[in-house]
Amino acid sequence: MSIVVTGATGNLGRHVVEQLLEKVPAGQITAVVRNEEKAADFAARGVKIALADYNDPASFDGLFSAGDKVLLVSGNEFDKGRVQQHQVVIDAAKAAGVALLAYTSAPGSLSAALADDHRGTEQAVTGSGLPYVLLRNGWYHENYTEQLAPVLEHGAVVGAAGEGRVSSASRADYAAAAVAVLTGEGHENKTYELGGDEAWSFAEYAAELSRQTGREIVYAPVSVDAYVGILTGAGVPEPLAAIFAGVDASIEKGELVVSSGDLSRLAGRPTTPFAEAIAAAVKN
Repeated sequence: MSIVVTGATGNLGRHVVEQLLEKVPAGQITAVVRNEEKAADFAARGVKIALADYNDPASFDGLFSAGDKVLLVSGNEFDKGRVQQHQVVIDAAKAAGVALLAYTSAPGSLSAALADDHRGTEQAVTGSGLPYVLLRNGWYHENYTEQLAPVLEHGAVVGAAGEGRVSSASRADYAAAAVAVLTGEGHENKTYELGGDEAWSFAEYAAELSRQTGREIVYAPVSVDAYVGILTGAGVPEPLAAIFAGVDASIEKGELVVSSGDLSRLAGRPTTPFAEAIAAAVKN
């Protein structure tokens, strides 16, 4: 039996593997990666490394074994047909008869185009006949804290979210929930709505940045169309810019407020405060 993590060297997958290493012997973990070199540190610690690519179905042949618990981390290639990519993993997991298939999805309340691939994948997962867990991850702190340079340069948080609020959490928080599911019992055929303990608005985000940097940072709300124009002007491909702007529109509608408490319960601790994540990013 192995705990198998796809996308194991990605932004979320790496956190999952690191936290699994604190819970189970390294030899029980299989990291599925596209680039073996990026997983060298895991291999050195005894993690099994498997080379496979969502775009190459044959690479998943025989990768899973009966009894494995598999975490399917959603792909980030928005232009490659993510449902079809994920179906490759689901088919391989079904052929092997794995014990559990967990999938990192998006909040059930999210109506933005970003959610379409997740809903399609959820249908494939639940229709596979395998014991499953849907981890409906909310927005990540890092979506903002890793993009601070232009905010600080212009002294403005620009977005199309109006006065909407976001229940974001850190990647490490969401990874902790995944690890709890992969190493615990009684999670079969459950759906968890995951988000941070405290929701915040973009105006509050700007105010917190001002407090921590000692500089005046304002929130500059714009329309969805204007935001798409700003993003494309900054070099973001238009289809991707439309997806990001669509998420802001969903934020304005309240679709990224998650009040279930599932994330902190699974993690066994409070979620990381946004102010704490901002502080760490500002120091760097």
